[in-house]
Amino acid sequence: MVLVVLVLDVVEVVDEGVVPVDVVVGSGVAAPSPVEHAAATTAAPAARKPRRESRGSFESLVRFMTRMLETGHGDVPVRPEHRGMKLDENTTAVVIGGGGGVGRGTALGLASRSVRLVIADIEPANAEVVASELRDGGADAIAVAVDATDESSLVALADAAQETYGAIHVLSNNVGIVVDSPLVESTEEQWGWAVEFNLMSIVRACRVFVPHIRAHGGGGHVINTASMAALFASKPEEVGGVHLGIYTTTKHAVLGYTETLRAELAGDGIGVSCFCPGSIDSNLMATSMRNRPDRYGGPATVRETRGLVKFAMAQEEIGPYVVAAIEENRPHVLTHPKSRRLVDRRHRDLVADFDFFEALGGD
Repeated sequence: MVLVVLVLDVVEVVDEGVVPVDVVVGSGVAAPSPVEHAAATTAAPAARKPRRESRGSFESLVRFMTRMLETGHGDVPVRPEHRGMKLDENTTAVVIGGGGGVGRGTALGLASRSVRLVIADIEPANAEVVASELRDGGADAIAVAVDATDESSLVALADAAQETYGAIHVLSNNVGIVVDSPLVESTEEQWGWAVEFNLMSIVRACRVFVPHIRAHGGGGHVINTASMAALFASKPEEVGGVHLGIYTTTKHAVLGYTETLRAELAGDGIGVSCFCPGSIDSNLMATSMRNRPDRYGGPATVRETRGLVKFAMAQEEIGPYVVAAIEENRPHVLTHPKSRRLVDRRHRDLVADFDFFEALGGD
């Protein structure tokens, strides 16, 4: 019965033109800590059929799902993963959202490897401040204005990066906003704003930049910033009374997108990581509201929070995590180890539900 439901669901997916991708199994090799690394280096309608070009993929997926349900693992072939890339003065990185917060921290880390940097931000003055800071430290960096909600702006950014430095090797996506609103009270406007900035900015940037990284054939890396909120959901009382439901939903989507992109790009020698940090010392809320488009309510002013959040990680501490993730091609970049108990709690709930439904006689 379970298999029938899954197969029917898959028919619907394939009929919409979604083609499954290969499954990549991780190496399971433990990585050194970032600091150590940095220091050391129902039925379907009868008349509806899958499109012909998708039939092979559909049949393969059905066979895989059948094996998985029968054996618990589906006999997935293990394919060695791309083991990472070397960062040096011949590497060019584009950091979107680089004018502060996680983006600035990422840029500082990449600069420690002498990477050439394109600092892009919706607030060009902030991008120039960071680029100037990097140049003062000996790095080769330029600042470019970008609006990640506009594909033509991203294309212009790619053109500027290539005109200045040639091939592009690393893409760092750090655009994001926070919406404080209970889920059932949230408006279409609020949802649209969050999905556009937190998810589609990344989707759009990857669509523009990945072909450029593929083109030179030398490999590369994409690192998408999600949040620790991509790994579990928090009650408002656990996060200072803030309702993070929209934020959490979109960050879960970023994680799913990034993990799938990792599988799709493995064969091209392009690594992909999802950065899931805890609290970072930044002005994310203020920046979010200051740059809210008119179609989503327009700009607003809120109190800046940088330096006010207890236990927030300094931007300068981010770099070693990012460098280690790229050089070792880690799937996830995780900070704040004390948050592990919250991830463990979610996984315990998942395992308990497997046990519960297995006891009901499920296969």
